[in-house]
Formats: sequence, structure tokens, C-alpha cells
Amino acid sequence: MNTKKTTNILITIIIMAGLFSCSTIPKGAVAVKPFNKEKYLGKWYEIARLDFKFERNLNNTTAEYSVNEDGTIKVDNKGYNTVTGEWSQAIGKAKFIGNNDVAMLKVSFFGPFYAGYNVIALDADYKYALVSGKNLKYLWILSRTTSIPDEIKNKYLKIAKEIGFNTENLLWIEHDK
Repeated sequence: MNTKKTTNILITIIIMAGLFSCSTIPKGAVAVKPFNKEKYLGKWYEIARLDFKFERNLNNTTAEYSVNEDGTIKVDNKGYNTVTGEWSQAIGKAKFIGNNDVAMLKVSFFGPFYAGYNVIALDADYKYALVSGKNLKYLWILSRTTSIPDEIKNKYLKIAKEIGFNTENLLWIEHDK
């Protein structure tokens, strides 16, 4: 009985170590702190992104964030599929990884599977954001409007390049629908 209990404890420790050792932010990136969740809520327009399969062929992409009853953040992503000619929507939820004043979250659209969502640059008025996933494959530039000033764009591109993102591969999103 004691051996079984010890084995279960060891297995639990190994699993927990594996879960918490997984990086949720790229090396060299730092999540915004202090972060105000309430100011971040609302609608954001995707200005640019590194393409990946869940957003492939989408333009006019937006994300809208609100608070769920359980305190998690509702994530409502929409985009127009340029191949099918139809709107696509994905609804998920996000949770803070640690303190609510650090812009380091995890987001899920598929049950128990979460991905990193890290705000790594943000202007004081919460109008423009640079967001990374857990590694250098995921990057977004967001704005409260369908465009972004060149000075902010250049600043965010510089930050992304310094971290190691391949900004040459960014897709610049159209907002024409």
C-alpha cells in the first residue's frame, strides 16, 4: 500500500513537472506588466499575423474578448474565408497563467487543450497590441481600428525581430467586408 502511494505521488510529480516546464512564451519575450484585463476587453482587429492552419485563408479577422460568468475570458474570433466565401467563427476561453496583472494567458478552442497567448507590447491607451503564442510560430499585431500608425507598426516589428520572429512572413490582413 505504501509503495503504491509513493508511486502515485511520483507519477503526479512527473506529470506536474512536465505540464509546468512547457514554455508558454518565446525565449526573449516578456509579457506586459502591469496589465489591465478590463481595458483589454472588447474588439480587436487583426492587422498582421504569422499564418497557421486555423486562420488559413481568413481575412477581415477580429477577436472580441469579454468576461465569462466563471471569470475566464470569452474569446470570439471571426474571419472571412477568401476561398469558401463564408464567415468563420471560433469561440474559446482564456485564463491567466499566473497573476491577472501579467499579460500571460492560455487560450483554448478545443476542450482541455490550451495554447499560449502573451501580450508582449501594448500602448498606454490599449489601442495596439503585439501578441505572441508559445513560440516563434505565432505572432499577431492587433488594433482597435482596421489600421495601425506606421510608428507603432515599426516599433512592434522591431520588437518581434529582436525576439527572433521572422517578420518577413507576416500576412497583412485586409478589412474590406
